[in-house]
Amino acid sequence: MTRANTSAATRHEPELRGQTVVLIGGSAGIGLETARRAQAEGAEVILTGRNPDRLEQAARELGVDRTAAFDATDAAALRKFFEGLPGPIDHVLVTAGGPSYGPLLEMDADQVRVALTDHMVLGLEVARNAADKMRPGGTLLLMSGTGGRRVQRGVGIISAAAAAFPPFVAALALEIAPVRVNLIAAGFVDTPLSASLLKDQLDERREELRTHLPIGRVVGPEDVAALAVHLMANTALTGATYDIDGGQQFAF
Repeated sequence: MTRANTSAATRHEPELRGQTVVLIGGSAGIGLETARRAQAEGAEVILTGRNPDRLEQAARELGVDRTAAFDATDAAALRKFFEGLPGPIDHVLVTAGGPSYGPLLEMDADQVRVALTDHMVLGLEVARNAADKMRPGGTLLLMSGTGGRRVQRGVGIISAAAAAFPPFVAALALEIAPVRVNLIAAGFVDTPLSASLLKDQLDERREELRTHLPIGRVVGPEDVAALAVHLMANTALTGATYDIDGGQQFAF
């Protein structure tokens, strides 16, 4: 094989060229990094977020024209967003929302319902409104965590919520096929959300992870973004859960 042929064979073709990716919670952290990665792979991205100012800043940073500011947990606003899309889309990543922690006996009934169902209800509402807009082979990507799999005192109902998510995603994948549904289960990811949760304990947590994780470093939003784009591009993947935590669930 000549050098020219070798170069042609190894040339990278954008994996998402001509496709449209919607980021529900795309103004910061994992959503923003996934938008950046999808753009690099040739996709058009649509950013959504609850905070208009932060959304505008993210759009300027990426040079994105299509944005929508709304609360994704507002079913009417979510429905209006998808109904207003002018054309078909290919992929949707949902990163909106955060985990619910706290001792079980300090949680009231409403807090337990939210902790158990909040993320799944959001995923279901996105699926309900997005599926008819999505091209066959596209994927709905939801987010969960690996940390909740270990039952621990003081973290509330999160372990039960984490256990329920994989079968929910598998069932949803059957319901809306040929649109695919997959779940990304992350450990600690160094994002603004993590910083807001840990506050002055952030640096200590980073150092602990660098010391003990098998990969020897902290997982960043760009790592999760790389996985998300791979799941978008590989049309053989559906109904499954993909862990990305640097070995955290085995090391602690």
